[in-house]
Amino acid sequence: MSIDVRPSPQALETLDWDKGDGLLPAVVQDADTLQVLMLGYVSAESLAATLAIGHMTFFSRSKQRLWTKGEQSGNVLAVQSISVDCDADTLLVLARPAGPTCHTGAESCFDGAPKDFLGGLDQLVAVRETLRPSGSYTTSLFEGGIRRIAQKVGEEGVETALAAVAQDDEALLGEASDLLYHLLVLLRARGLSLQDARDVLEKRHR
Repeated sequence: MSIDVRPSPQALETLDWDKGDGLLPAVVQDADTLQVLMLGYVSAESLAATLAIGHMTFFSRSKQRLWTKGEQSGNVLAVQSISVDCDADTLLVLARPAGPTCHTGAESCFDGAPKDFLGGLDQLVAVRETLRPSGSYTTSLFEGGIRRIAQKVGEEGVETALAAVAQDDEALLGEASDLLYHLLVLLRARGLSLQDARDVLEKRHR
C-alpha cells in the first residue's frame, strides 16, 4: 500500500533521532474520525517496517523489540499518512483501525477522546456496502440501486427544505440528518466518500 508522507518522503531523512535516544513519539489518529487512538514510540527500524508493510509498527520500550500493533489481536492500524512536526522529533500518523485500538477493548486509549461522528458513519456505510448484512436498511438501499438511492436523496432534500420554512428546529434537524445519511449512501454507491466531498470544499475554500 502507499503511505502519504507529509510534506514529502525527504522529511523522514531529517528526523531528530538523537533527542529521544533513538526513539520518536508517534501520535496515531483515526483517518476518518480524527479521534486520537494512541501514543507509541518508533525507532528508525520500526518506522522502516511501518513503511514496508503498511501497518503501524512501534518499538516496545518494555520488551525492547519491534511490535506491530494488532500482531496478536488482529486489530492492526493500516497507515494512511505520516506527518512530521516542525522540530522533526514527533510523528502524526493517520491510520484506519481494524478493530479496537486499546487493550481494554475501547476504540481509543484516551477515554472520551473526541471524534468526527459523520466520518465514522461514512465508514460504517462503506462496511455495509461491502458486507450487505441482512436486515440492514443501508443494505436495502444499496440493493435497490443508484436510482432508488438518488430518489431518496431528492425526497429528503425536499422534506428538509419544507421543514426549514414550515416546521420547528427539531423537525428541520431531523430532516437534515436524514438527508446527510442518504447522501453518504449515494456517494458510496457511486464509489465516492465523504472525504472526496470534503476535498472539493477544501479546494474551493483555497
